[in-house]
Amino acid sequence: MVKGLEDRVFNSIVYLILALAGLCAVFPLMYVVSVSITPFAEVLKNGGFILLPKSITFDAYRKLLTESGIPRAFWVTVFITVVGTAVNLVLTTLMAYPLSRKKLPGRSFFLLLVVFTMLFSGGIIPTYLIVKAMGLLDSVWAMILPGAIWSFNVLIMKSFFEQLPEELFESARMDGAGEFRILWQIVSPLSLPVMMTVGLFYMVGHWNEFFQAIMYVTDRTLFPLQVIVREILMLTQQPLETVENMTPTETMQMASVMLASLPIIIVYPFIQKHFTKGMLLGSIKG
Repeated sequence: MVKGLEDRVFNSIVYLILALAGLCAVFPLMYVVSVSITPFAEVLKNGGFILLPKSITFDAYRKLLTESGIPRAFWVTVFITVVGTAVNLVLTTLMAYPLSRKKLPGRSFFLLLVVFTMLFSGGIIPTYLIVKAMGLLDSVWAMILPGAIWSFNVLIMKSFFEQLPEELFESARMDGAGEFRILWQIVSPLSLPVMMTVGLFYMVGHWNEFFQAIMYVTDRTLFPLQVIVREILMLTQQPLETVENMTPTETMQMASVMLASLPIIIVYPFIQKHFTKGMLLGSIKG
């Protein structure tokens, strides 16, 4: 089929828009990477703007990994991300599966409660008082348990479960399987796309943990990565009294941003396929 002039013009415009959108996405990343691996003297010489460094050095990364609180904060963030995501997935699945069963008594009422929490929250102070009453202050669990279940993710997972053939459940029950066995041996293996999608939501949220850390944690040894990175970004040319007396430079600031973002950038391509599939399947039914 020969494309007409109108089709070629349309395709050219689409490609141009996509190219501009891609450039807008890649440009900030290129800037951050370039500055982080460029000697600070060269960065100053170029007014702080470099896209293609003439020389490369990893001094900023070395100093951050050896002289700052980055390594300790990194492992705190890894713990929060791994354990927190596991807790999130288990609790979200256990909540979404019963809600997906149409024969659940009071199903509409419980769904209304889930949606209600998406529109209205208890507020910062009541939430803080609850966390304090539970004895979670100054612990990593204060950054995990208050957000253990996100209502939006419950609805995504519920919609996915509802699309599974009802015959699977009926045949399993005829074979004597209980609900927990059905969930573990039938529903969970078939729900890998939506679990990867929801898991990615939770994982990114935990990796970028900041607000709950500054609200509930005062022990510096429990600060996650984003809090330490924020301290480095906020300080300019003054000696850092809170980050092991390290003088931050622009290269170190950009290096800290890369260290905080790199794990998510590495992990995302491996689960992108499941992420796209899970979002599409979960969006068919509301």
